[in-house]
Amino acid sequence: MADGAARIEIDRHDAKAALEALSEGDLDRLAPDATCDAAHPFGRLTGSDARRPWAELHAAFPDLERRDTIFVAGQNHSDDRITEWRAPRLVACLGSYLGTFDAPFAGIPPTGALATLDYGEAHWIEDGRIRASWLVWDLAGLMLRTGCWPLAHPLGAPGHWPGPRTQDGLRMAATPDDRAEALGTVLDMHAILNGYRNDSIKGIDMRHWHPDFTYWAGGAIGACRGIEGFRAHHQIPYRRAFPDAQGAGHFARLSDGPYAVTGGDVTMTHAGDEYLGLAPTGRRLRFRVMDFYRFGADGRIAENWLPNDTLGLMAQMGIDVLARLRHRRGQPRRDVF
Repeated sequence: MADGAARIEIDRHDAKAALEALSEGDLDRLAPDATCDAAHPFGRLTGSDARRPWAELHAAFPDLERRDTIFVAGQNHSDDRITEWRAPRLVACLGSYLGTFDAPFAGIPPTGALATLDYGEAHWIEDGRIRASWLVWDLAGLMLRTGCWPLAHPLGAPGHWPGPRTQDGLRMAATPDDRAEALGTVLDMHAILNGYRNDSIKGIDMRHWHPDFTYWAGGAIGACRGIEGFRAHHQIPYRRAFPDAQGAGHFARLSDGPYAVTGGDVTMTHAGDEYLGLAPTGRRLRFRVMDFYRFGADGRIAENWLPNDTLGLMAQMGIDVLARLRHRRGQPRRDVF
C-alpha cells in the first residue's frame, strides 16, 4: 500500500450517520474544536464558527435533504507539497443538498421553490463527531440553476450532476486488498498535466482517460463529453487564460475500489486570454477544487466530477460576484469606497 502504512479502517455507517444528522440540523455532531475549510464566502473557520455554514444552509433550506451519490473512505495519503497538519483518514462525498429555498443563502436570493446545491466534501470523523471538514459547495451552480448568475455563461453544459453511471458510488463496505491503484493512476495523470507548458494541447498524453469519458465540472465551467469536448470546452480556454497553472498540493488523497478522490489548490497567473468573459488581470490566483474519479473496467477514467470554488476564484480576480448580484437586484454600491 502507498506510504507503507497499515490499512486504516473507517466505520462508514457511523460516518454517514454523522453527516446525515448534521444535515438535519444536529450541529452537536461537530466536535467543539472542529475546523472547516469552506468555499467562498465562508473560508476557514474553527470552533463555534465552524458551525456557521451548516446553520446558514439549514436556515435557507428548512426541509434540507442530503443525497450522496459517491461516498468513499480510506487513508489520506501524503503529499510532499503539504507541510501542515494532515487528517490521517477521510471520508469523501459527492452529491447534492436539496430542499425548498426559503431564505437567502451566502448572499444568494431564495426562490421559494425546490433547489439543489451540489457539493464535494471531505471529512475527518471519529467516534461519531466531525473533527475537520473541507467543503467545496457549488454556489455558482446554485446561482446558475436559480437564474441569478451575473457573469458569462459557462462554455460547457451547466446543470445538476448525476451520480455514477454504474450506480456503485456508495462504498459502504471497505474494498478487500485495496492497493490504491486508482489513486496511483490519478497521480501519474496529474504529473502529466502539471508538466504541460504551452505546447499543442494534442501533445498532452491522455492515455489514462477513456475517449468518451464524461467531465462533470461544476461552477462556471460546465460538463463536457469525451477528450475532444474536454479540450474544446475546458482545457483550451483554461490553459489559454492560465498558462502556468500548477497543482499546489492536496489536502485529500484517497482511493476506494474503482474510485479515487483528490482535493487541493491550483496556483496560476491570469496572464493569458480572457476567462469567463473577464479580461486578463495579471493576478496570481489560488483555485480550490476537488476531483472525484470513477475508473472503468479497462483501468481508464470513465467519469470525473469537479466541484470547484468559482466564487473564490472570481474574488481573487477582483470580481465580487455577490456584489454584482446585489446590484442587479436593486442594491448597488452607494459610494466608491
